[in-house]
Amino acid sequence: MITLYGAGEGFGLPEISPYVMKTEVQLKMAGLAYRKIRARPDESPKGQLPFIDAGGLRIADSTFIRGYLERSYGVDFDEGLDAAQRAQAWAIERMAENQLCWIMVAERWLEPENFAKGPAQFFEGAPASVRASALENVRRNVLAVGIGRHTELEVVALAVRSLAAISTILGDKPYLFGARPCGADATVFGVLAGVLTPVFEGEIRRRAEGFGNLVAYVDRLMAQFYSGFAWDLDASLRTPVAA
Repeated sequence: MITLYGAGEGFGLPEISPYVMKTEVQLKMAGLAYRKIRARPDESPKGQLPFIDAGGLRIADSTFIRGYLERSYGVDFDEGLDAAQRAQAWAIERMAENQLCWIMVAERWLEPENFAKGPAQFFEGAPASVRASALENVRRNVLAVGIGRHTELEVVALAVRSLAAISTILGDKPYLFGARPCGADATVFGVLAGVLTPVFEGEIRRRAEGFGNLVAYVDRLMAQFYSGFAWDLDASLRTPVAA
């Protein structure tokens, strides 16, 4: 059986990390048996979550885990998509993970009120120096990817443009490319759920709530893949109105 190592439930989400959620949803999509264990990033071969153990073989990074699952279990998460759609799916994933997710990280970690509600829990009982070091690492990473170099208004503009692009691609379809979910749906769902969780406040969340089809999409996939989890998004946001 596959063992999935993740961050665990928290922040109003069934899984704190959108990257772990991506892998977990893909395991569910593939119908593969797995167990999930809470782990620390420093326990991973690459110093990050998620990673899996498959018969003693450890694979880290959600994208490479997906590749392993497809090769080893004969799974094609993009089954039914043509070449152009597969290329679009890859581009959508990169936008969600490499831009929108970092904006979410900045809002979650670098806004003092949000940090106190969420990430601060990681450091309960730890010396203040450990928390300060972790925050500094996040600041450096956010700066390195470019998000930290922009004004707040510029970051919001970037986020809205990405949210609008995903909303346009989704349209009134149940999933990004039609009637069945593909690999990119797991990625986008994980990131959007992290953006929309009601635990944190911020302009990015408020802007995301304005895209009715994205709110309904997260609500729908949460019910499908985490049916036992109480997703507490405000009921007034669940109506799938046009974005």
